[in-house]
Amino acid sequence: MERKVTALVAAALAAVVAAPALAQSQGDWLLGVGVVNVNPKSNNGTVGGAAATIGDDTQLSLTAEYFVRDNIGIELLAATPFEHEIRLGGAFAGTTKHLPPTLSVNYHFPTKGAFKPFVGLGVNYTTFFEESSPLGALKLDDSVGLAATLGANWQISDRGALRMDVRYMDISTDVSLNGAPIGTAEIDPVVFGIAYVHRF
Repeated sequence: MERKVTALVAAALAAVVAAPALAQSQGDWLLGVGVVNVNPKSNNGTVGGAAATIGDDTQLSLTAEYFVRDNIGIELLAATPFEHEIRLGGAFAGTTKHLPPTLSVNYHFPTKGAFKPFVGLGVNYTTFFEESSPLGALKLDDSVGLAATLGANWQISDRGALRMDVRYMDISTDVSLNGAPIGTAEIDPVVFGIAYVHRF
């Protein structure tokens, strides 16, 4: 049994090493489609004198990355609108939708196998809309902040790969109710994504 397991592991490793490398050359485009989960940090600050808690949400993601140099790409992350539940002191206080387009510069580590890790740094712009609350007219201001990415592509064909990544986004928003400021929500989510990317 041990010999069979060892043989299977050796065959899998040989297949990975023998797989053709996904090119990451200047002028290439990587277009991706997948899903992404925005998971705010657990402590979202004090709003209206109460501890704020903001729920997570999962949506469709779209990415476009252009390689300005070998292994260096400029990537735009977009998604369908996220909707989050807002609680104050544990009680339901409303909902909001948002879009968080993020522009990053990514460095893809050159490897000879199918596994291609990368890191990125960029800027996130988050716009909030369709706020709703039983307490009154709720308004969340737009946010601009830094974003950092850690991820990897796993090649499954000459031009296709599966991508997994995790991002940190610096998102904070000033909150007002019926026109009066009531505090700042520190969202600062960890963003998990999985997608298929295709090279053109």
